[in-house]
Amino acid sequence: MLFLSSGFTKRNVRSGWKTCKYLGTTLTNQSFIQDEIKSSWMSGNACYHSAQNILCSSLLSKNIKIKIYGIIIMPFVLYGCETWLFTLREERRLRVFENRVLRRIFGPKRDEVTGEWRKLHKVVLNDLYCSPNIIRVIKSRRMRWAGHVAYMGRKEV
Repeated sequence: MLFLSSGFTKRNVRSGWKTCKYLGTTLTNQSFIQDEIKSSWMSGNACYHSAQNILCSSLLSKNIKIKIYGIIIMPFVLYGCETWLFTLREERRLRVFENRVLRRIFGPKRDEVTGEWRKLHKVVLNDLYCSPNIIRVIKSRRMRWAGHVAYMGRKEV
């Protein structure tokens, strides 16, 4: 029995295993990354719903709410994002999630002409939220991870 660096034995890899959870990542023999993205998104969604009362509270400033979003919710969503290859559907789903959280943080805006309350559109949200959006964060983490992999490849040669 030969042990691989990941902790699996060669016998287990050759046998017909379907799925396995390893370091929080679901490994499959068919490598469906969409399931992993969905799992991560659902974890972030659960975290968002648990912090929903805090994010809509009028007692906290918007800066503190943004820090709560970045420190508590984002790590759940972005865990393992360096290895994701997502389609436009997953990208859109992540942007919708981020916009929903930001709408909760910034709240509705009163229209000056009609006096009616309306939700903020994504252009206004991007102007108010001065940090890079979730897709840009994922792409920068992916580039950083690729740099680490390239460095390790040179180091071992």
